[in-house]
Amino acid sequence: MAIFVTGGAGFIGSEFVRAWVRRFPAETVINFDKLTYAGNLENLAPVANEPGYRMYRGDICDAGAVREALPERCDAVVHFAAESHVDRSILSASEFVRTNVLGTQVLLDVAREKGVKRFLYISTDEVGGSIPPGRLFREDSPPAPSSPYAASKTAGEHLVRAAAHTFGIDALITRTSNNYGPYQFPEKLIPLAISNARLDQPIPVYGDGLQVRDWIHVADNCRAVAAVLQRGRPGATYHIGGGNQTPNRELLGLLLNIMGKPESLLVSVTDRLGHDRRYAVEGSLIRSELGWEPEIPLEDGLRATVQWYDANREWLEHARSGEYRQYYDRMYGRDLKGAGGDRA
Repeated sequence: MAIFVTGGAGFIGSEFVRAWVRRFPAETVINFDKLTYAGNLENLAPVANEPGYRMYRGDICDAGAVREALPERCDAVVHFAAESHVDRSILSASEFVRTNVLGTQVLLDVAREKGVKRFLYISTDEVGGSIPPGRLFREDSPPAPSSPYAASKTAGEHLVRAAAHTFGIDALITRTSNNYGPYQFPEKLIPLAISNARLDQPIPVYGDGLQVRDWIHVADNCRAVAAVLQRGRPGATYHIGGGNQTPNRELLGLLLNIMGKPESLLVSVTDRLGHDRRYAVEGSLIRSELGWEPEIPLEDGLRATVQWYDANREWLEHARSGEYRQYYDRMYGRDLKGAGGDRA
């Protein structure tokens, strides 16, 4: 099997690539990533020298670069690549529209042109908007995105479904709840809290901190993505949730308790514009059809995540300072600042 992974140098994409390469060392994995601020080749050091692994630097909006990197015989595209930080989308939505909407359409066009057998689009529970208490966001619920980021991911979903309906592409969608775990870029809540708490620095909490999110360990999520890729029903959408609906302040309290730090480090700041109050997916479909279940309890996963960041402080410092970009030259011996489609 040969698969083409977009955004495989990011947090979730790199976990998927590492796990897939380890599980199927004889298969071909092509990682296509623009290597923006959140794309970090240090994430892929454990598999960088595996014989089936290939890395291309390129922009998914550049059809020529995608066409050059995507092999003539490819079993599947797994589309992780996205601008994904809500705060950034509120400051400026244009890059989110370009990457998450135009980039998805470019990938669909080239995949169809090259006869790719399966297209898996990685979406988010945020497309459902804020879910009232007592209710769950189902696969057949109408999307109601609230942020520019969520709106761009919803548009990507519509393009995927349109391609499936119009051209018969074997396309699937996963909607994932909040991921946490190793290698997560430190602008996100949990790694930011870990790094600040270690230095006894304040941890910002939006508003009252009672926004509810469903947390899932990234390894559990990527096992689910792999199951959908291998055995998912054509045209289906699958919700992937951890079953850990927790208010942000409670989650941070649990994290600080694990680290032996006081909750006085939590400092309320002005709430995010249009902040969704609650995300909650109904995830029985993937359980009944594919037999997937999350395996990592929240407290165990948080403890392991803290331990990982403690053991990988150099990675965290590189990520916080931007020094990780120097890894490209150290790893590959040349400058990777060229045009899209460069082989790394």
